[in-house]
Amino acid sequence: MNAQIYEQITERITGLLAQGTVPWHKPWKARTGLPRNLATQKPYRGINVFLLLTMSYESPFWLTFRQALQLGGNVRKGEKSCPVVFWKQMTIEDKESGDPQKIPLLRYYHVFNVAQCDGVGSNAPPVETARIGLTVPEDIVANMPQRPEIKHGMARAFYSPPEDHVGMPARERFERPEEYFSTLYHELVHASGHESRLNRATLTARAGFGSDPYCKEELIAEIGAAFLCAQAEIVERTIDNSAAYLHAWLERLRSDKTLIIQAAGQAQKAADFILGTNLDAAQVCTTEPVAPVAPLEVAA
Repeated sequence: MNAQIYEQITERITGLLAQGTVPWHKPWKARTGLPRNLATQKPYRGINVFLLLTMSYESPFWLTFRQALQLGGNVRKGEKSCPVVFWKQMTIEDKESGDPQKIPLLRYYHVFNVAQCDGVGSNAPPVETARIGLTVPEDIVANMPQRPEIKHGMARAFYSPPEDHVGMPARERFERPEEYFSTLYHELVHASGHESRLNRATLTARAGFGSDPYCKEELIAEIGAAFLCAQAEIVERTIDNSAAYLHAWLERLRSDKTLIIQAAGQAQKAADFILGTNLDAAQVCTTEPVAPVAPLEVAA
C-alpha cells in the first residue's frame, strides 16, 4: 500500500512539473489560512498543502465524502477528489524478540473542496478570521528559536554547518525585499537541521554537492522556504522554470518515489521549528470522520 501511495502522489507532482509548474514555488499566501478540514477545523500538513492548493479552489475548506454526508450535505456527482496522506502507527510483533514494535504506515483519503459540495457551505466559518501566527517577514527571522548568527556582506547566500552561521549578501543587493527574505528563509531552513536543533540527517550526513542527501536537503530547504513565505504573506522569489531545472527535479522524483512526501514532511517540521510552532497530533488534520466511526481507507 505504501508504494502505491508514493507512486500516486509522485505522479501528481511530476505531472505539474512536466507542465512547467513547480508546486512548492507556486506563489501562494496564508491570507485564508492553511488548507484545513471543514469538519475538524484542523490544518493539513506537509505535501497535503501543495496537493490541495494546486487544485486552485478559493475556499481553504476540505472534507471527505462521508463527512459531507454527516454534515447534512453531499458531494456533487462527477466531482473529482484530491488525495491527502497521513502516517498511521501500526503495532507489529518483532520477529526476533517477540516484543511489540510500532511502525509508521502511509495512508490516504480522498477529499473534496466545499465548492464541490452542496449543503455544507453554511458550516464554513469566514476565512478572514482564520489568519494566525506571524505575518511580518522580519518577525519570522527575529523570533526563530536558537537562531544562528547571520553574517551580511557575503558574495553569496549559504549556511555553514561547522560554524553554524548563515551568510547573506547585503540586503540592498536584492531587487525586492521578498527575494531577500525568501533567500534567507531557505538558509534558515538549512540551519534548522543542525545537530543542536532538529538534527536532520540530510544536513548532518550530507556528502557534498550532487549526493542524494544534498539533493534531499536542498528540496527540504526549497519547500520550507515556501511555507515561511506563505506565513509571511509575501510572493516568493522569481522561479527558474528553465527546462534544465524542471528536468532535474523530474528525474529525481521519478527515481525516488518517497522523496517528495518525505521532503515536504521534513520541510514542515523545519518551518514549525523556525516559527516556534509545536503542533501535536491532536491539532493536525488526518481527516477524521465527524462521528466516532472507523476511518475509511480509500483504495486506489
